[in-house]
Amino acid sequence: MKSYLKGAVAAAAFCSALLGGGLTASAQDGPQHVRGVVTSLSADSVVIRLKSGTPITVKLAPTWRVAALKTVTMSAITAGSFIGTTTVEKPDGTGRSLEVHVFPPGVKMGAGHYDWDLKPHSMMTNGDVGKVVKGPKGDTIEVSYPGGTHTVVVPPSARVVEMGPGDRAMIKPGVHVFAVAAKRPDGGLATDTLVVGEKGAPPPM
Repeated sequence: MKSYLKGAVAAAAFCSALLGGGLTASAQDGPQHVRGVVTSLSADSVVIRLKSGTPITVKLAPTWRVAALKTVTMSAITAGSFIGTTTVEKPDGTGRSLEVHVFPPGVKMGAGHYDWDLKPHSMMTNGDVGKVVKGPKGDTIEVSYPGGTHTVVVPPSARVVEMGPGDRAMIKPGVHVFAVAAKRPDGGLATDTLVVGEKGAPPPM
């Protein structure tokens, strides 16, 4: 039970950070998504090389934590699951998933349908899974959130991951990470959570 509670707390903290709630940022400087490869790590900061090749230093909170993403199959998504999914919108109003991340039981955060920056014109949809229909080109799922429902097609190419607590030892040079960082008064960035994929795989969101 203690292990489960610890995992739930860590996952909840990750969810909060993922949605920009891990650290407070001013309204005009909202949280920034940082994706890249760790080049160095110290007691209070991490240097991440962005896809562009530019290195960026992110200050780490004293209690910084790691969230690990484990690859799972579509069977992990059932009616009643709470998920987040990055989608590219199709002309018919449905979304085509680029990735799906499954929240731990009892953790529900960031419900809604809003802009995301993984790819141009991508969106993030977080909510409760309703009907799931399997098809030859992927599973069609209904995702409900306060004020709306969005239909999403998850093709076989989409990565599906499950969130869980990780260990600081997982963060080392060469590892891909994702972070939601807040602007500091001095103009730098800070975070309290680093997200890492299974076996160092890039976090899909």
